[in-house]
Amino acid sequence: MSRRLDPALPQLVESYFREHLDRIRGVSRHTVMAYRDTLRLFFTFVAAARGCDVSALRVDDLTVEKVCAFLEHLDVQRGNSPITQNCRLAAIRGLIRHLVRNDPSRAAQYNRVLSLPSKRTRVRLATYLEPEEARCVINQPDRRTPLGLRDHAILLFLYNTGARVSEALDVRVRDIERVKPPQVRLRGKGRRERLCPLWGETLRAVDRLPTMQSKAPEQHLFLNRLGDHLTRDGVAHLLSNYVRQAARRLPILLRRRVTPHVLRHSCAVALLQAGVDISVIRDYLGHASVATTNRYITTNLRMKREALEAFWRRAGLAPARPSPFRPKPSVLSFLASL
Repeated sequence: MSRRLDPALPQLVESYFREHLDRIRGVSRHTVMAYRDTLRLFFTFVAAARGCDVSALRVDDLTVEKVCAFLEHLDVQRGNSPITQNCRLAAIRGLIRHLVRNDPSRAAQYNRVLSLPSKRTRVRLATYLEPEEARCVINQPDRRTPLGLRDHAILLFLYNTGARVSEALDVRVRDIERVKPPQVRLRGKGRRERLCPLWGETLRAVDRLPTMQSKAPEQHLFLNRLGDHLTRDGVAHLLSNYVRQAARRLPILLRRRVTPHVLRHSCAVALLQAGVDISVIRDYLGHASVATTNRYITTNLRMKREALEAFWRRAGLAPARPSPFRPKPSVLSFLASL
């Protein structure tokens, strides 16, 4: 009697990352890390449920019941949002599809996992800053100090380019092109590259950084105080500090959660308010689809208000010269007699 093929789970996981994600799909390092973290959580959860070490897990343990229990654990125990849960499920599905291709004998088991639906999510409106609010935050760093110069440069860079914070932190000295018009080369999701123009103010701020003055082409542009690669958490921390300082002048900032991604939204809305075509904004931000960019139209209250006022005028509903109501003397006499 032939023995059923039973591929080892560690070998399949390794081939998924090294061959499928890296060599075949060529995904970015950020995607690899996101999938890695999800599978680490999932395998740890399944091993705890079985009462064994992760090294003792088998392919047969990856059942739809285990996946459902893991998603419930994310919801109840970890308090993850539906969007995060869907991202975790997508990472698990990716591995399961790889198992289907390499272990067809368990296709029925795997297809049950693949049939799990994603949770319905509510699309939140994008938070953004008006130009005067963004400028107030950007002007907070003390440019008389080295860290203040760096902080001002990175905040101005994020607002100017609309770059994701990971894209900005990946910029190296060689990516800044000084020939007129100045521009920067950004590497986005899926390793897609794009060029973004730089304001003269942004270029001058970047030029004052020690990394630009060193002229080492492979050096990252933005570094921490120890000279190491600045992290996303580091940028979020410094931004929150400057938002609190700016709130002394603009208290409305206290009611908002301003993250580096909010500066990206603020750039998109400013371009939209300036009348830039939506397809150009899509390319500027590096969106794969214009549908992603369209949500800024639904977010922008000022443009909605202007559109409503224009409609009001064209429909003839708005009086050309509104005048205040003045009651006639007879009306006043009548009211006085009551």
